[in-house]
Amino acid sequence: MKKVHPEFAFQSRELEGQIDGTLGDPPNRKNYDMMVQALVSEYADGHGLDDVNMMAFALVDKIRFTDPKGLAREALDYEGNGDPARVFAMANCDGNGGDEEGEGKAMYASICENHPELARQAIVTAFLYKNQARWEDDDQSLDQLAKGDEGDDDDLDEGAAGDDFTHLFDQDGGERE
Repeated sequence: MKKVHPEFAFQSRELEGQIDGTLGDPPNRKNYDMMVQALVSEYADGHGLDDVNMMAFALVDKIRFTDPKGLAREALDYEGNGDPARVFAMANCDGNGGDEEGEGKAMYASICENHPELARQAIVTAFLYKNQARWEDDDQSLDQLAKGDEGDDDDLDEGAAGDDFTHLFDQDGGERE
């Protein structure tokens, strides 16, 4: 199990929520397919929202990953200080996912050309969503964050505001009935 950048973990969880929300309960595949088709068409035409999750949503059923290990390495760096084309070569949308008309391929080419950084992030997000067993999220729970904290915050009370300051804005001058 590999650790991933916290923002990629967040985006992957958000994508999962969007997909589950679109499918609904009970799942309505027709609604979901219409949403994906609308997104794919928008991105294929060179439009679409500049949003990592919407782009990943459009990709998730069309994309095929050719270098999973490379994508797992890319998931360590959200900002991607390098050439996004490296990530583009690790996946494709060549005729899978019922893409008879090639819209997935057109969408992939369009997002890679028009939104390279966003496309890199969306590809990695889609990869993480589809391969949840390959990575783990940093534990950001309060229990985990409190580990190692010895509770020595008592000295923080030394600078606490006195009564003079706390009643400065009281209209009654601090007098209460």
